[in-house]
Amino acid sequence: MRRRDFITLVGGAAVIWPRRAHAQAPGKVYRVGLLSSGAPIDDNSPFGAPLIRGLAQRGYTLDRNLAFERRAAEGHVERLPQLTAELVASKVDVIVTSAYPATLVAKQRTALPVVAFGAGDPVGTGLVDSLSRPGGNLTGISDVSAEVTPKRLELLKQFAPSLRRVAMLWNADDLGMTLRYRASEAGALALGVSVQPLGVREPDDFDQAFGAMDRDMPDAILLVADPLTTLNRKRVIEFAAAHRLPAIYEFDFIVRDGGLMSYGPDRDESLDRVGALVDRILKGAKPAELPFERPTLFHFALNLKTAKSIGFEAPASLLAFADEVIE
Repeated sequence: MRRRDFITLVGGAAVIWPRRAHAQAPGKVYRVGLLSSGAPIDDNSPFGAPLIRGLAQRGYTLDRNLAFERRAAEGHVERLPQLTAELVASKVDVIVTSAYPATLVAKQRTALPVVAFGAGDPVGTGLVDSLSRPGGNLTGISDVSAEVTPKRLELLKQFAPSLRRVAMLWNADDLGMTLRYRASEAGALALGVSVQPLGVREPDDFDQAFGAMDRDMPDAILLVADPLTTLNRKRVIEFAAAHRLPAIYEFDFIVRDGGLMSYGPDRDESLDRVGALVDRILKGAKPAELPFERPTLFHFALNLKTAKSIGFEAPASLLAFADEVIE
């Protein structure tokens, strides 16, 4: 069963760019920099594959008229200034950034056009002046965490009606994710659920977070996704399984890795729209004049095998709501 939620842009309907190939300048190779705070944005990665499809639909083909310059900090954000300088030196036409730290550095260290995704609330973090008029050299797609986070908690409570206390893991060094955590905390309190805050800053901090939960076990876990937490997702999945705890994530690929459930913006749609923004910039549009967009499609994935392994039966209402059920 497929189900989609729709959210409109601030001040009007979301812009849907045409999904058709456009004529490109003969013989020209467009150079796109890919800058990630975490793992590389590879061709077959959860973010690289839909981006390539989105660009292809607009007439850009890798190794023909499109070339990627890829740089990834692998969780070491101190490397981002040097990686950004390398992209500038490679003479890319535009930089696509993943996560708040990479986006902030790209904005501050270059005048090149930047298209961001997964960077949190761009207004709340100060990346842009407003969604409708970003200003500067940056545009992209927001993750609407303030609207999505309460829904994640509602889904968690539907799955486990006795939920009273939820542990929240997030990267406390990432302003974008800290704001998302605060939205999560507010959403939990509105549902009458207390929060066990577990901020992490490096991989070793996960052991401390697990120790804190061992000493004072929560009823469930909510993982705020960023490169640090995503790179360590299997440790969280294993902890939740060992302690039979329901857990909700932001990305569907974590559910395919064995996580219980996820709810968040549809990656295919979001990266397709990133591709549309890149296309407009390559055709001469200025980022300052391109509204920072919001997702319009959302994806709920549920892993029934994981549910059974932790001693739960998924409610029929969640099965009906799910876009993807893993059995």
